Amino acid sequence: MTTITSVDVVDVRFPTSLSADGSDAMNKDADYSAAYVVLRTDEPGLAGHGFTFTIGRGNDICVLAAQHRAAPLVGRSVEQIVGDLGGIYRELKTDSQLRWLGPEKGVEHLAMAAVMNAVWDLAARRAGKPLWRLLAEMSPEELVDVADLKYLSDVLTRDEAVGMLEEMAPTRAARIAELESSGYPCYTTSAGWLGYSDEKLRRLCQEAVDAGYKHIKLKVGGDLEDDIRRLGIAREVIGWDANLMIDANQVWDVPEAIEWVGRLAEFKPLWIEEPTSPDDVLGHAAIREAVAPIGVATGEHGMNRVLFKQMFQAGAIDFCQLDSARLASINEILAVYLMAKKFGVPVCPHAGGVGLCELVQHLSVFDYVAVSGSLEGRVTEFVDHLHEHFVDPCIVEDGAYRLPDQPGYSAEMHEASIAEYAYPNGSYWASVAVPA
Repeated sequence: MTTITSVDVVDVRFPTSLSADGSDAMNKDADYSAAYVVLRTDEPGLAGHGFTFTIGRGNDICVLAAQHRAAPLVGRSVEQIVGDLGGIYRELKTDSQLRWLGPEKGVEHLAMAAVMNAVWDLAARRAGKPLWRLLAEMSPEELVDVADLKYLSDVLTRDEAVGMLEEMAPTRAARIAELESSGYPCYTTSAGWLGYSDEKLRRLCQEAVDAGYKHIKLKVGGDLEDDIRRLGIAREVIGWDANLMIDANQVWDVPEAIEWVGRLAEFKPLWIEEPTSPDDVLGHAAIREAVAPIGVATGEHGMNRVLFKQMFQAGAIDFCQLDSARLASINEILAVYLMAKKFGVPVCPHAGGVGLCELVQHLSVFDYVAVSGSLEGRVTEFVDHLHEHFVDPCIVEDGAYRLPDQPGYSAEMHEASIAEYAYPNGSYWASVAVPA
């Protein structure tokens, strides 16, 4: 029997604010960070790796919460845990004292994501398969057994969920073969951070076009005239056949969002992302009605599956942008994918953060293979930085993710990166002045 012997949780921070990477209208000085979890076992070479994503200060709070979340796993049998991935999820999430801090939102939910991401990575490594393949080889009943359908029965029953997955099961292999040839389509945000100069924006847009991207996203919402100028530069470089998306990162009230997007409509954006508070279901619905045919996208700050249920019910979004490190890992993510399938909303996962691209490639591949069976309206975010810190980094070629082929969830960081960027005592942070 293999046993989980200990859990390490590390505060890892990268100084991305120095280059304005990650800068937008709401978050101007992001240091991309991770509360990084490692489940150690007594089997040589076997461990589970996971994380949640933050942008600097407060990452230490997530670390402490993840330590509490993971504590019940120590001393447990790996076989027992990976043999009942729905059961261990339900056990951890129903800790009433930790749940009181949310419930199912905020720091305690981010911690749940970090720990369960590590559990799923451990399960895939134990099986010797990349996570997307582990999921794609599970039966419809097994998948629904791990999905968190609590509070969703008014829109999705267990029988409906099984039926949707059964419909896709006979043709899974054909879609895997297709993706092995073509990859999964992605868009780049790397050109469009708000803190970049016009010259850098122009250069990066051209590099994106040259690299084969058909979808490019820019941050907006700081200053209207700046946005008009920057979108003009982008259209000048990428032309009108490519798709241009814009992202306001929650900076507007509803009337302001409608007015501002109306002023930018001449640039024909495919979607406006996070136009207002991520919790404002009816606000998103009002914006969607007012700015059509421009689509409305949101979800990276979607706190749980219930919020997504309401977004779907209200017809509030055109694109669902769930986050692999904010929802409580595969168990909750699967429930959102199933609801999106029922409501006909394409899922285009958020990946603007350290390690998120590594995770969402597995989710998008699984969605196409086993849930949606469609690529229409679906494109997954890619941001080209920090991948060098991961043992199994994602690979993008010609604007598409190549299928990951190594066992696990692609979440493991290099030990050298942790030693350098652990906060506050890693070699990088020890060499600079860290505020007390």
